[in-house]
Amino acid sequence: MPHITDFRAVYLPYCLEQQTDGTWVVLNRYYQPVGFNTSEPVPYKEYPVSARLPEISPGTLEQLSPDKAMINNRIYLYSSISSPVRSEANMDAYMKKLAILADLEILRKS
Repeated sequence: MPHITDFRAVYLPYCLEQQTDGTWVVLNRYYQPVGFNTSEPVPYKEYPVSARLPEISPGTLEQLSPDKAMINNRIYLYSSISSPVRSEANMDAYMKKLAILADLEILRKS
């Protein structure tokens, strides 16, 4: 991974990845947990980065994903074309998605 200088790419959500135990990890643009500025693999089990999100329903999924679906085990919040840094309209759409995420209930993994 190249040297990262883009705050958005490290500290803001790009996608949510569902784990095999049903929990979710919020990943940045470099597929690391949000806030991790590294190219090294992050062993999720060693960090408290996953959470249960019981309110991720098909309707919520449609609101969050530009594709209105999960791709593999991920919900992408934007694509290269809809990147929030490309236009004000894209940023507005992204901010609406962050507002949806901000209202979700998180149940701690037990």
